[in-house]
Amino acid sequence: MSQLLWPNVREAESLILNTSQSITAQHISDARERIAAAIRPTPLVASPNLSEALAVPVWLKLEHLQTTGSFKLRGASNAVLQLSDAQKARGVVGVSTGNHGRGLAYAAREAGVRCIICMSRLVPQNKVDGIKAQGAEVRIVGESQDDAQVEVDRLVGDNGMTMLPPFDHPDIIAGQGTLGLELLDQAPDMHTVLVQLSGGGLISGIAAAIKASRPNVRIIGVSMERGAAMDQCIKAGKPIHVEEMSTLADSLGGGIGLDNRYTFAMVRDLVDDIVLVSEAEIARGIRHCYWHERQIVEGSGAVGVAALLAGKVRAAGPVVALTSGGNIDMGLHHRIISGEDVDITKEN
Repeated sequence: MSQLLWPNVREAESLILNTSQSITAQHISDARERIAAAIRPTPLVASPNLSEALAVPVWLKLEHLQTTGSFKLRGASNAVLQLSDAQKARGVVGVSTGNHGRGLAYAAREAGVRCIICMSRLVPQNKVDGIKAQGAEVRIVGESQDDAQVEVDRLVGDNGMTMLPPFDHPDIIAGQGTLGLELLDQAPDMHTVLVQLSGGGLISGIAAAIKASRPNVRIIGVSMERGAAMDQCIKAGKPIHVEEMSTLADSLGGGIGLDNRYTFAMVRDLVDDIVLVSEAEIARGIRHCYWHERQIVEGSGAVGVAALLAGKVRAAGPVVALTSGGNIDMGLHHRIISGEDVDITKEN
């Protein structure tokens, strides 16, 4: 990964502009104003336990306390609020591993727009139920996001619905980037930020927002060892097909799309490093969030904490770890925090 140490803000803004095909800090600022009434700013809290372990201040950005239980509401709201009347009349459709679907369903319901979410059979039932509870229609198709995408494409072609993807879309990226603007306000002295990495919409938006004014802040992507699509694509130098696998960090599953237009380039150019964590380390992160931070966090939301606990991230200054989602099956959560050696790979 690139080690970005830009000498000035102009150079940072230039790279962001070229990389993101005009997804700029201004677009993210506009998104923040647009979605202000639709989302809630989430707290940044100190973690005394992690701060002592790393010998630097560690802060947790509690985005799992967002209205729908994850950051996805930000991008979905920004995209839905910019639909034309004709697009609203035809409805929206998306593919999701759970949290994007919930966020899109909520945003569509608030706008009075029909919403269909297509999902693979690997998505946990609690996330399927959560989407249905927001009023969306759910269609289960195949064994991967790529399989579910086929049904999305059919609905777009046959019914004229508007596809709002989970990450590779400028309005989605800009909406997720509002988290970066909040961090600039809440933690102006941050040195390193740990961000969940899946398709790259979240980390692309956060990196674009932060590096436009603070180019020396280190942005580190964290993903699971099992099926980390963006990591493998970055290593290959291009978008490739990566097998989707069962994992405690189920929200980080799925590919980045062979026709990826935005997030691959943004992650390649704006993210300083990628760290992968094992299933056991993810479980430890979930336990830590509950017993030491008093937070219920899903596997994907706990990967940043997991990386810190595993000693896979070192920082010379204050660290922010994002807890991106809390939509975990509570039965599974109880088993994990009770110390059970949960092997999700053998249960699916």
